[in-house]
Amino acid sequence: MKKIKILAIETSCDETGAAILEGKSGSKNPRFKILANVVSSQIKIHALWGGVVPSLAKREHQANLIPVLKKTLKESNLLIFNSEFLIFKQIQSSKFKILNSILEREPELLKQFLKFIPAIAVPKIDAIAVTSGPGLEPALWTGVNFAKALALIWKKPLIAVNHMEGHIVSVLLKQNKIIKFPAIALLVSGGHTELVLIKNWLNYRIIGQTLDDAAGEAFDKVARLLGLPYPGGPALAKLAVKNKKVPDFKPRTPSAVRFPRPMINSRDFDFSFSGLKTAVLYLVRKLPELTPEIKAQICREFQQAVIDVLIAKTLKAVQKYKPKTVILGGGVAANQELRKQIKKELSKKFSKISLLLPEIKFTGDNAAMIAAAGCLKAFKKMFVKNIKTLKADGNLKLG
Repeated sequence: MKKIKILAIETSCDETGAAILEGKSGSKNPRFKILANVVSSQIKIHALWGGVVPSLAKREHQANLIPVLKKTLKESNLLIFNSEFLIFKQIQSSKFKILNSILEREPELLKQFLKFIPAIAVPKIDAIAVTSGPGLEPALWTGVNFAKALALIWKKPLIAVNHMEGHIVSVLLKQNKIIKFPAIALLVSGGHTELVLIKNWLNYRIIGQTLDDAAGEAFDKVARLLGLPYPGGPALAKLAVKNKKVPDFKPRTPSAVRFPRPMINSRDFDFSFSGLKTAVLYLVRKLPELTPEIKAQICREFQQAVIDVLIAKTLKAVQKYKPKTVILGGGVAANQELRKQIKKELSKKFSKISLLLPEIKFTGDNAAMIAAAGCLKAFKKMFVKNIKTLKADGNLKLG
């Protein structure tokens, strides 16, 4: 059994994350022990704008990465201050030039890096993993460059991880979970809605994806239409749950509000949520008044429309590919109605198939899941051959 200790960096959007995880490779499934998992949120900053501003996210990542790393090392008992390192002994002149070139576009981060990193002993880790995509490229680049700098100075191998792969592996961060292959993953977040066929570890094929808005993006846009606070998705879901006892309203029509279920009957596994968002917009424009009761009813019906489509497509994929495991991952995987209903429908129609759900704390962006995915690659020695060539890719695909 192999054991490996990974430091992971995550900056794909507006969360600055670092984690240290110990992984063990078993005969069938790996096991992970989280030594530290630190996340610094930027919600309050972006709430002022009603959404994530890439340039602000990049600025905050520069300011947060060193404090987050320091806390991560401290929590994992790997932070050791050593006077031998105070005079930049481990930063040779040639490396210093490379370091400056790596972090030249992150001057604030470089300043903190040169103050903190030389003052500590090299932590006892085996490799460094970093999210290289997909996500917001300005934010991704900050994390990638930081990981490159650490790999250079600490002489550690570097692992590039796909953010969506992290969401798949996040279900294993809950103890005693086993993925039996083949598996199908429904990945639902603010930027992505995908169905992925997984034949084995690190063997992925996207069989369905959104043609326009992702489900999480549609949640956020509809929330803004209804004047709900940022982040919109959780606020909408919360209002939808509160509305269970509110009767259907009748906005100048003989029937209750009803939204379409886009592409629910299409023969493929793709998604489309732009039209659903537009249907909400048209309804809101027609209403003489948007009362709290009407808002709640719209939230409930909109959420159910999204859930209906997600579950229908997943069941259709299960019917075709006959997986042994179904995985739900991504930020929208925190939605309680989605979790409850997919569990119910899957057990009713495919009772022998295992459904794996991540713990709520691992549904959002975090470095623990990146570390876990990094472990899988480290077991197979899938390291970056030349750190200079590693680039951030906002549109990086699985597979």
